[in-house]
Amino acid sequence: MRWNVIFIVALSGYLFGAIPFTKLIRRLFKVSKEAPDIEIPISGTNETYRVTATGAVTASMELGTRGGCIVAILDMLKVALPTLVSRIIFEEPIYFLITATAGMIGHIWPVFNRFKGGRGVSSVYGALLVIDWLGAFAVAAGGLLIGIFIFRDFLLAYVAGLWLLIPWMWLRYNDWSYFYFAIAINIIFIVAMIPDIKQYLRFKKMGKADVDTVMEMTPMGRGMRRMMELLKIRRK
Repeated sequence: MRWNVIFIVALSGYLFGAIPFTKLIRRLFKVSKEAPDIEIPISGTNETYRVTATGAVTASMELGTRGGCIVAILDMLKVALPTLVSRIIFEEPIYFLITATAGMIGHIWPVFNRFKGGRGVSSVYGALLVIDWLGAFAVAAGGLLIGIFIFRDFLLAYVAGLWLLIPWMWLRYNDWSYFYFAIAINIIFIVAMIPDIKQYLRFKKMGKADVDTVMEMTPMGRGMRRMMELLKIRRK
């Protein structure tokens, strides 16, 4: 393991991940209001859900489906491509796994946008398509099925896919670096999700956190609904 190489791939991954495509596409669409200024009314209450992220799903709220899809693809590519380059250049998996992790950190806390970014979902799955494309689809579908259909808990559905990545990497690869990678991105994701988790728990205490309400009202829910459509999973 070469520390100078680790520094280079980590820095490169972070800087690519920090490219604020939401901000750039917003300018292209000539939208002046930023996503963190958006508040979504919660039906049947005087409460609102305050959007604190600037990812692809929140971009779709401002720019429509087309704009949101563009941002989602770009957010995936900005992490996937550096990860792919690292994988081609270096034989040891630790280097491209660090590139992917750094890209996720850059996406969540981008230096080019006052450290205000997305929650990391698109960046993680962009990297996973390079690292283990089968795992990307397996854990995403598994998380949705466990959270939505079995426990009917939206927050669990949102995070369960990444939780499943830990045993998936453990069983699929005979290499500790994959296991540590799965743990690292889960920790980073939970830290990034703290503002959303607090709001979700507040809505749940009010009795307004049922699956249908959350999927309709919040950026996370809309993102989950689109993921279900992509995986052809339908709720009855």
